[in-house]
Amino acid sequence: MEGPDGPLARRDRPGLLVATLASTRHLLLVLVDAAVWAAWSAVCGYAAHRLSDGRLSEPRWLRLRAVERDGRVYERVLRIKAWKDLLPEAGWLFRGGFSKRRITRHDPAYLERFAQETVRAERTHWAILALSPVFYLWNPWWLATAMLGYGVLANVPCLLVQRYNRARLERILRVPRRAAGRA
Repeated sequence: MEGPDGPLARRDRPGLLVATLASTRHLLLVLVDAAVWAAWSAVCGYAAHRLSDGRLSEPRWLRLRAVERDGRVYERVLRIKAWKDLLPEAGWLFRGGFSKRRITRHDPAYLERFAQETVRAERTHWAILALSPVFYLWNPWWLATAMLGYGVLANVPCLLVQRYNRARLERILRVPRRAAGRA
């Protein structure tokens, strides 16, 4: 017969679950995890910043799909215009970086550079997200899964915005070419 402190009694105490999840060890793991995320994000951002423009060609797996062309699916389905400006923009963070917060000029060279920078940013966020499985090496499964969830929540919106912006930029860049082709 189990006493009041047996396994069944522990399940009946909701405070015990919270105390277990918030133990000092787990809080330290969360701090380590946060430091790893921050350091890895900085490393990925700096490495992407240092990539030469020639190495930024759009790989096949990053190319926009037919459904993404012109960005309308992002507007209609994801309502991206309502939340995209709430995300941080760190393109300016490193010297010589490129801010993608707003289009400041409309000449084709600038717009092509902007589109190229969306590829750089997308590669960066994929690289950051690729770290997620590493957290299973030292965390309990539930905390590693929470870190995976954080990685998805922190990076997928940024990935979507980069793809949306690139689709819009490609649409803008196509218009003058068509007009020039008719002349």
